[in-house]
Amino acid sequence: MDVSFLGGPSPQRGVGVVAPFDFALDRELWRWVPDEVSLHMTRTPFVPVEVSLDLARLVSEHETLGEAVRTLNAIAPEVVAYACTSGSFVGGMMGERAMCEAMSRAGAVPAITTSGALLEALVELDVRRVALVTPYTVSVTQSLEAYVAQAGVTISGCAFMGLTRHIWKVPYREVVDMARQAVRDDADALFISCTNLPTYDVIPQLEAELRIPVISANQVTMWAALRRLGTRAVGPYQALINPAARSGPAAPGADPGPVLPEEEQQQEGWT
Repeated sequence: MDVSFLGGPSPQRGVGVVAPFDFALDRELWRWVPDEVSLHMTRTPFVPVEVSLDLARLVSEHETLGEAVRTLNAIAPEVVAYACTSGSFVGGMMGERAMCEAMSRAGAVPAITTSGALLEALVELDVRRVALVTPYTVSVTQSLEAYVAQAGVTISGCAFMGLTRHIWKVPYREVVDMARQAVRDDADALFISCTNLPTYDVIPQLEAELRIPVISANQVTMWAALRRLGTRAVGPYQALINPAARSGPAAPGADPGPVLPEEEQQQEGWT
């Protein structure tokens, strides 16, 4: 078979992704990525600690980040993203900036973190009051609240799950239930925290139901990284990605998108 006319694969632009050792949702990240961009993943070393503030500090140490980024240098990504929410908010805004600087020094490319991307997204959407959903314990959730407050954004409501492991196994229906608990009438947006919590398919459905922008950890990470490349994330009816979806609430009776059958609610990342 003569395939010479195909001309080979199209050129790819690279995004380097540093994730914690227990990150299980690689396929979810790819769903926001256009065809001409590739994700190059690496993970921090394993540590025998459950999800906690201690773990957040361990997986975000500058030496650990530098080593991870250096493993990506050979494939020359154009931007590096640290895909972990708690690891990037545990040190506050100054700590998040220092992490970006450490990664940029190691890779000589722009660097972002999930928590830094969250603040960018809140500015992009003009959010002054945000509701939070987290899978974390109370102490980790409070650290996120402090980080968001430090940026001058008010927490309008919060719901958390109290999990210390296997966060990627949480089904969509539980994420939706927590979102309904967290959102009050005065919220400008909802943020669903943790890159290990599946969210891709629930975002458009929650936006149609709650009538506010819904953003998630993996979504803002990919949105901000691709923004550095001058390109856009892809995804159905998501206010952050599609400005047309910010024009106002859906009309009464509007189709919120497909409702997943029970058997399909065990999404990417389940084991």
